[in-house]
Formats: sequence, C-alpha cells, structure tokens
Amino acid sequence: MAATGVGMDLPAYYSYYDSPVKVVATEDGVPQVWRIVMDTGGWMRDDSILGELLFAAAGEVSRRSAEEFVQDVERYRSDYLSGDGPVFALYETAAAIIDSAVRERRNPSPRERAMVRGIRRKTFVMFEEALRAAGDPAADPNVEG
Repeated sequence: MAATGVGMDLPAYYSYYDSPVKVVATEDGVPQVWRIVMDTGGWMRDDSILGELLFAAAGEVSRRSAEEFVQDVERYRSDYLSGDGPVFALYETAAAIIDSAVRERRNPSPRERAMVRGIRRKTFVMFEEALRAAGDPAADPNVEG
C-alpha cells in the first residue's frame, strides 16, 4: 500500500552511494529511512539522509523501482556477506552464472539474466523473512519486485 509523506509516494527505493535505501511510512504517515547494514545485511534507521534523497537530481543518489531495489539489495548482500545455508548457496549459484559469462568474455544471455534475477528475488524473500524472525523492524519480504 502506497502512502504519501514529505512530498513522495511511499515506499520509495534508492541507491545512495551504492547502498540500497528504502523510505517507508509509519502508520501515521511519517517517513522513515532505512539503509542496509554492510556486515549483517539487515536494516539501520537513518532519517538524516531524507533531504538528500528528496532533492538529489543525479549523481550518487538515484531513485530505483521495487524490482531494481530487490536486485540491488541482493547484489549488495552477496558481495559483502558470507555464510552457510540455503541463501548463501543461492548467492553462489547466481555468482557462478555471472562468472561463467565473464570468463567467456560475453554478456550473460537473456536466460542467464532471468535466472539470476529469479534467484535474487528468492533470496531477498528468504533473507527478509529471517530478518523479520530475528526482530529487524524494517524487514519486509513483501517488496513487490
């Protein structure tokens, strides 16, 4: 459900200096900014950057669609996190698909890109569900990506 706050439709998604960021509304319509945490993959509240998000025209801050946000988050998590379990096995599968194309000095095929996007959508839901179970207040496995 989209809410409006501070002149923007919420939720809203951004890339902020290559870091995924989301702005969501509280029940009373107040915007909250959540940045991904590099060492956990969870979310940290950072309302201090709201103005930069609202007024950035270009450069290091860009608006992202929900689908782009999901892909950005999972690319970020797979780049910065390591571990065991099904999510990390899927990260390795996506990386292997991309690495294969790189080794062969070609762009990933449309089928390979679709596979990686699908894997990332799946890992996003899995990771967000785990965050929610652990009590992360900004975890949301239902982003329409």
